Amino acid sequence: MDFVTLGSTGITVNKNGFGALPIQRISETQAVHLLKKAFENGITFFDTAISYTDSEKKMGLALSHVRDKIFIATKTYAQRSDDLREHLKTSLSALNTDYIDIYQFHNHSFCPKPGDGTGLYEAMLEAKEQGKIRHIGITNHRLHIAREAADSGLYEIIQYPVSYLASDEELDFVRSCKDKNIGVLAMKALAGGLITNSAAAYAYLLQFDNILPIWGIQFEHELDEFIAYQVSPPVLNDENKRAIDHDILELKGEFCRGCGYCLPCPAEIDIPIAARILQLMQRAPETFWFNDHCREGMKRVDNCTECGQCKKACPYNLDVPKLLRTGWAEFSKLL
Repeated sequence: MDFVTLGSTGITVNKNGFGALPIQRISETQAVHLLKKAFENGITFFDTAISYTDSEKKMGLALSHVRDKIFIATKTYAQRSDDLREHLKTSLSALNTDYIDIYQFHNHSFCPKPGDGTGLYEAMLEAKEQGKIRHIGITNHRLHIAREAADSGLYEIIQYPVSYLASDEELDFVRSCKDKNIGVLAMKALAGGLITNSAAAYAYLLQFDNILPIWGIQFEHELDEFIAYQVSPPVLNDENKRAIDHDILELKGEFCRGCGYCLPCPAEIDIPIAARILQLMQRAPETFWFNDHCREGMKRVDNCTECGQCKKACPYNLDVPKLLRTGWAEFSKLL
């Protein structure tokens, strides 16, 4: 089993982090089963957020009895210090714990710092002094904010999208975090589901000894794959390298990662689906994208007024309206 130590935190866990965003989509019974199975098979790092509806509650139900044997990371999207305190109170209650190992600012449009007028970082320090949190982290999809956080010396953990589709600039950022002794949590390690070769993705990230991948897990067969990799880790052999090269050719560049920060859409377009439809048509089972629900959703692209709200909100600076038009043009040929 491969292990990683997350920078100056001293937290050492195996290379499988359980991403608990998807468990909000399944029943409480199913979620509790997955979380317990993960722990029973050596996974001890669990990442969630207050914004993931009932994810924290499900985690509390499943894992509070082994609290001293696991590490929990959760997040706040609070823009004011009083809201952060309320978020923390809510998260502690839902998780059925009296402390959180890593508390993270969740994709803020700026890097919170002491004296910036928001009081956010000061509230984090207060919570740390009170023993309610142990380490301060930040998550972001914007490279310049992630870099600013790393350079500030204020953050022990940074969560950022890292996969084999990462740019050279992003990989330089990961290396700089290692030099600064900052732990990196790799979100979107499967590029929002567009990378379908989990073995190649796992093997690629094994190269980085300061990265903990956070795998979003919803189904038991997904969990079983990552548990199997702990026993027999995939390697970057010729087969996996060919798979990576193929995906880079198809996906690197202007593609939607499905993060959802463009929502809600005034025209009620399901942007994370509509903007990725070309990739989904190539990679997902036909039953996922060619059904009545998806057809009706794609037709809403005709209602797009190009207001620019989604483009402004996109952390990857994508021309979202263009992606919607292009995807709808190709999808409509099938109707």
